[in-house]
Amino acid sequence: MAEVLVFVDHVDGAVRKPTLELLTLARRVGEPVAVALGAGAAGTAGVLAEHGAVRVLTADAPEFGEYLVVPKVDALQAAVEAVSPVAVLVPSSVEGKEIAARLAVRIGSGIITDAVDLEAGELGPVATQSAFAASFTTRSRVSKGVPVITVKPNSAAVEAAPAAGAVQELVVSFSGQATGTRVVSRTARESTGRPELTEAAIVVSGGRGVNGAENFAVIEALADSLGAAVGASRAAVDAGWYPHSSQVGQTGKSVSPQLYIASGISGAIQHRAGMQTSKTIVAINKDAEAPIFDLVDYGVVGDLFQVVPQLTEEVRTRKG
Repeated sequence: MAEVLVFVDHVDGAVRKPTLELLTLARRVGEPVAVALGAGAAGTAGVLAEHGAVRVLTADAPEFGEYLVVPKVDALQAAVEAVSPVAVLVPSSVEGKEIAARLAVRIGSGIITDAVDLEAGELGPVATQSAFAASFTTRSRVSKGVPVITVKPNSAAVEAAPAAGAVQELVVSFSGQATGTRVVSRTARESTGRPELTEAAIVVSGGRGVNGAENFAVIEALADSLGAAVGASRAAVDAGWYPHSSQVGQTGKSVSPQLYIASGISGAIQHRAGMQTSKTIVAINKDAEAPIFDLVDYGVVGDLFQVVPQLTEEVRTRKG
């Protein structure tokens, strides 16, 4: 059976959820071969094997930690040459998309970004994307070379599928560009204890209607009761009420959770572009004519400062 390369997103051997989703999608078109790079790469094999990786190619070198992007592109290129896969799947993170684009140029292949589904086709893997602020759905395939496809988080359910997961060392020859940009310092992101925004199964977002940074405590309380991530509209971020790292929208982050709750968000196209592919959308807004109600599955016309605390209390009661 044909093999599919899956780029592993991990932190010191702890595999992140989007990689496990990629393994689920990869099994639809071939046998997954995982590529894990950097410190702790060998430690990823157990989890990857549990989720379908028939092989795990690992490489560890100082270049992966000390320099940006290019050493990983070198490694993926080496993996493509060694495996001759039918496709290369990469998580749709900022780094992932840059790696994928550089790899596609290197190997002379086409690229598809931000896919939300993947299936086998007679002429190669077919990817589904949401286009024009999720107003349209497209199905595409790469017509030249080995398809390089980045996939948005939460596009597939994580499914266990035990496989051999044989660990093999990947021999990498670094290019002259690999040491062009050095990482001179790192600052650990302050932990909130909440899920990563782009990976969360539930996202609770606040907008202009929250009316102040201090009032985001209401949004955070609901998110914490649900085990959700907290998002914000551009209006809330521009006003300085919440960090830009939590902005959902065309100029922020794109999310596709199982449940998206928009509180005090009117539903401008900029925001809709970042959350419209969510599986279930709930809106709370006192303006019954707000555009957000055009795309929701459930809408509540009411004051968020009355509705959200009641919802939070109900969630806590049912959990308790």
